[in-house]
Amino acid sequence: MIAAAALLAGPAPLRTPANAGILRLPDAGPAATPTAPGRPATQPGPARTPAGTVPGATPPGTRPPVVDHGPRTGNKVALTFDADMTDAMRYQLRSGAVRSYANLKIIDLLEREQVPATFFLTGKWVEQYPAVTRRLAANPRFELANHTYGHLAFTPDCYGLPRIAEREMTADVARTFDVVAAYGGRQTRYFRFPGLCHDRKALAALAPLGLTVVDGDVVSGDPFAKSWRPVVRAALDGVRPGSVIVLHVTEANAPMTDEALPHILAGLAERGLEPAPLSEVLGAG
Repeated sequence: MIAAAALLAGPAPLRTPANAGILRLPDAGPAATPTAPGRPATQPGPARTPAGTVPGATPPGTRPPVVDHGPRTGNKVALTFDADMTDAMRYQLRSGAVRSYANLKIIDLLEREQVPATFFLTGKWVEQYPAVTRRLAANPRFELANHTYGHLAFTPDCYGLPRIAEREMTADVARTFDVVAAYGGRQTRYFRFPGLCHDRKALAALAPLGLTVVDGDVVSGDPFAKSWRPVVRAALDGVRPGSVIVLHVTEANAPMTDEALPHILAGLAERGLEPAPLSEVLGAG
């Protein structure tokens, strides 16, 4: 019971991508047979954004591409930060059991060092932290992306997260785009599933929205970490040009991320890698 409650109260640990290092594009016909649980069949090729649209925009009505990383050329990598917020997390804030799910130390460091980053925001986090969201939107080095409205699971068996009804999936994600868009800044049509949990039904539900699903090939494991060192190792061990690094800005549930971040930035520099906006790393910016 305690373990289940912890999962409901905070961000789900992220699945290591089953096909890390692959760009998965939508097929033109019926849904393909998955190559791994929750994964569509893979097709090679770069993610493309139609001219004149925001980064990540795809033709509405086609199954969204699922992207793990950008081209393995150059020296750019993307730092992405999930901003989770569930009803249970809101209760923790109201009850005083938790002080904050907005790690301002991370934002301070990124701003001070002028480091580009992309933030995947839940609608409820935006509503909880409007001033912080305005701060993110005001920074030209930060991109804003979509992480659902209330961090509900889009598949069964997703780390104990409550599950959203299939009929509500499209409206949930569309609502979040609207919530985030009100803040301006560098808007995108990038989307990340809670826990990276998705299947063909979930992808089909998002087809009308014209978006790109972004998983990531480097999962830091920062939720509920007890030390910053494992987070740094996870972030740096598998990083390569074009990598998308998954981190969290939810302070109470990822308390070591702000301590890990300076070491991650130093390690990237030692490897000759440079953080860039997600759109640039994916070749859409």
